[in-house]
This record gives sequence, structure tokens and C-alpha cells, in this order.
Amino acid sequence: MTATQRIFKLNNGSSIPALGLGTWQSPKGEVTKAVFHALKTGYRHIDGALVYQNEDEVGAGLKAAFDAGICKREDVFVTTKLWCTDHRHPAIGLEKSLKSLGLDYVDLYLVHWPCPMNPKGNHHLFPKLDDGSRDLDLTEWNHIKTWKEMEKLTESGKVRAIGVCNYSIKFLEELLPHANIVPAVNQVENHPYLPQEELLEYMKSKGILLVAYSPLGSTGSPLFEEDGIQQIAAKYGVGPGTVLLSYAVARGNSVIPKSVTNSRIEENYKIIDLDALDVEALNNISKVKG
Repeated sequence: MTATQRIFKLNNGSSIPALGLGTWQSPKGEVTKAVFHALKTGYRHIDGALVYQNEDEVGAGLKAAFDAGICKREDVFVTTKLWCTDHRHPAIGLEKSLKSLGLDYVDLYLVHWPCPMNPKGNHHLFPKLDDGSRDLDLTEWNHIKTWKEMEKLTESGKVRAIGVCNYSIKFLEELLPHANIVPAVNQVENHPYLPQEELLEYMKSKGILLVAYSPLGSTGSPLFEEDGIQQIAAKYGVGPGTVLLSYAVARGNSVIPKSVTNSRIEENYKIIDLDALDVEALNNISKVKG
């Protein structure tokens, strides 16, 4: 098995491909072909969310690949996420996503953020108060109550695993004492500028897999120009993007780069095996940068 085809086991026994296609901020009208091309290239892991407002296109790309005989539903690991205005009713949020995706179930359903928002606010996704701040729903609700509702979904047959996103150690420590089901995944931003080593070690101790979003750095990040990354890229004869994605996998993390460009989708599929010295050098970038 190549590094690109690596599979990680989740704490409920399910398997998740190390590499997936992210769909956050992918331009409308371009997501269907991106998902189709990713699956044609060999990807078997697609990451989406209700709040991305493109799940209908993700579903169309999946259907096109299924209809073309490229893969079957059971071959593809599909993730979606519960949005903040649906925290009180995850089952309703899930149904919205399943309808848009055209699927009977998802492989992984995540709490997108640990901050419930007012479901009766002035916007269905981003409700605000008169002063412009977010209209949060914290008087009688919290992310722990949300998780208890998420746990019920595992009995529905409509989700294979549940997890969280954007949880710091603080939020995990709040949640875990009350959880009957330990989150299978915590999806967070992760790259050499933000290696989150303390969080990663904590999650490993609890059996929670880290899934890395924005693995190439935040928008406008100069990561590609870092000397350490350039040196490792030259060592293996690959591009800096390949080094960054391979870094995530070498640390035992799943990784979900996003792209709608065919050539980039193909380039991102070329994960390589980094050695321990490579990983150490990449971890040290954030220490040098402070």
C-alpha cells in the first residue's frame, strides 16, 4: 500500500482514508467536477459541510462517479458537519445534508464548532445581534447537550461515526467526562506553522484521530517558500505541497486539501513517505518562527 492509499482506523472500528478532498470555499459551479475528478483520480474520501452551501454539488459529483462505475457508495468515505444553528436538533441538520448529498448515510458526522447559535435568529446560518456580534444559543444549551443528541444518531443507521471539529483541549476536557461515545475525529487546522503538538498528543491518548484542514497553510501563507520545506521537497524531487500533505500523514493524521483544479487534485494525490528526521524538521519550523 502506498502512502497515498494509507488507511487509518477510527476508535469505532471504521476505516478512514488518510487523504481526502476538502470542499470548503470551493467556488460554486466547480465542485461537482472536482469531486468527480478526485474520485476518478483515486480519492476515496470526500469532506463537506452544510455551511459550505455546496453539498448538492458534492452529491452530484458522487452520483456521477457512481453512475460511471468509477466507484460504489460503500467505497467512498463521506464526511459532513452539523452547523451551529442546528445544535439543538442534529437529526434535522443531518437530514438536510443527506437530502443535498443524495445519500442514505454518511460515514462521519461532525459537530462543526462547539458554539451553538440561535436557531430562531435573523439568519439561518449566521444570526447576529443588533451590535453585530454572533447570536449564540448558550442560555439553556451547550456543546455537551449537542453531543448527547449526536450520540443518538449512531443508532439511526444514517451515520457510521461521529466526531467534532475545532475543539481545543479545553473543549475536549469539558466533553469527554459526559460522553458515552468518544469522538472518532477532531478536525482542526494543522500544518507546520500550527503543528498543535500538545493537542495531537492529547487526542492520541484518548483515541481520537486528527483530521487536518488547511494543510497547506491559511490563505496567503508563505509556507511553500520555507527553506526547510523546500529542502525536503528537493530531497525527494517533489513539490512543497506534497511535502506538507505527506507531513500530516506521517504524523498519523488524515488530511483534506481542497482544490477544484484537476492538475492540483492529481498533484495532491502523490503522498510520499517522510522519515522521522523530516517530520522533526517540519515540526521545528513553528518553534523557529515563534
